[in-house]
Amino acid sequence: MKAIEELIEDGGEITLGAIGDVECAATAADGSNALALLVRREGETLNALLKRLDRAIASYFDTGHRRNN
Repeated sequence: MKAIEELIEDGGEITLGAIGDVECAATAADGSNALALLVRREGETLNALLKRLDRAIASYFDTGHRRNN
């Protein structure tokens, strides 16, 4: 999970947990920008969610744009 590691090394953060009515979500931010906001899919493992978050962060690093996953 290189992109997550890179984000954290650069002072960014990720968060896992409930957000409002959403039982489980994963977010990534670099201080002033939200890079990724993902809702855990039904039956999705936490490991799979983290891998999806890593891909979303990598995509943001590559393009500068968020995408829907």
